[in-house]
Amino acid sequence: MTPDSPIPIPEDTGGFVTLSSRIAYENPWTRVREDIIRRPDGGEGLYGVVERGDFVVILPLGEGPDGPTVTLVRQYRYPIRARLWELPMGMWEYRPDADPETVARGELEEETGLHAERLRHAGILYQGAGYSTQRGHVYLATGLTQGMPRPEATEADLTSHTMKLTELDRMIRDGEITCMVTLAALALIRARDWL
Repeated sequence: MTPDSPIPIPEDTGGFVTLSSRIAYENPWTRVREDIIRRPDGGEGLYGVVERGDFVVILPLGEGPDGPTVTLVRQYRYPIRARLWELPMGMWEYRPDADPETVARGELEEETGLHAERLRHAGILYQGAGYSTQRGHVYLATGLTQGMPRPEATEADLTSHTMKLTELDRMIRDGEITCMVTLAALALIRARDWL
């Protein structure tokens, strides 16, 4: 295992027993499962689980005349009825077996037009582990060259913005960036001293 490869997390039942399970809803991106469970204390209950495929989140780190830059995207998020500042991220529901690095390169180019000479895998994040199986692979992208973005039809309103790293820090301090995946990915990359 290389320093940049994901560390597997061993499965642990936590003392929970699944008594029955059924699919309550399914579409190409999401499946909702209802499990009847027995908790460690012996009590029984219903647990709703949102099953989603792996996603990637990429921090594109460039070098501007005044120091390091980062590229964010801004897009409308229907469930919360708001536009959010985020790092480029996504999943390939039509290719669930695709290598995460391939997906990261594809999502970066699709959303920002950036091509990365190097991607470093920083680690794995779980998005909403209390209700969802979805996990994300965090990458730092460097050696960037600009091409043309190719957003999907569902991302027609997505815009890409390159800014100084210090501006990103100000936006976080001022509460302008509230995407938990973006904040967690940035913290993970900083904890590795890659910024």
